[in-house]
Amino acid sequence: MSRKYKFYNKEGLYFVSFATVYWIDVFVRDLYFNKLVESLSYCRKEKGMELYCWCIMPSHVHLIFRAKDGNPGEVLKSLKMFTSKALQAEIENNMQESRREWMLWLMGRAGLKNSNVKKRQFWQQHNKPIELWSAEVIDQKVDYIHQNPVVSGFVTEAHFWKYSSAIDYCGGKGVLEIDFVG
Repeated sequence: MSRKYKFYNKEGLYFVSFATVYWIDVFVRDLYFNKLVESLSYCRKEKGMELYCWCIMPSHVHLIFRAKDGNPGEVLKSLKMFTSKALQAEIENNMQESRREWMLWLMGRAGLKNSNVKKRQFWQQHNKPIELWSAEVIDQKVDYIHQNPVVSGFVTEAHFWKYSSAIDYCGGKGVLEIDFVG
């Protein structure tokens, strides 16, 4: 991993992105979106994650967060480990999932390439944490995150994307409670 992609300032505010292996479009069903949203909510309430901005796309996630306990790497690792197991189980047990065998096969293939994985790998390993050091950079990353579904052609306005904090920044109430940069 490059030196510029590490959590050096443990109390810092960070922008992170992480994707499914092979960029599999997992998050196209509410069942999977909801499992990830529940996990983010748990991390806010129980793991000390301050979540300022977020967006779940079909194959990847963007977050702006801080760890209250000065352990951003551990909080993110915990989130990814739990969701990896939980989402694989959801896919494996979802007999209505038409892509089930294909997705599990790809995850198994990715797991074979990684000595740290016992069976299957859900997330790519890198997170690319970037510390946000100024209001201008924070605004740029918030805009980037919220515009991602618009640029991808899923919605015409950022606040229409259900799985994002964009609606919260427009005065509405999203599916996940967030913190606001003060």
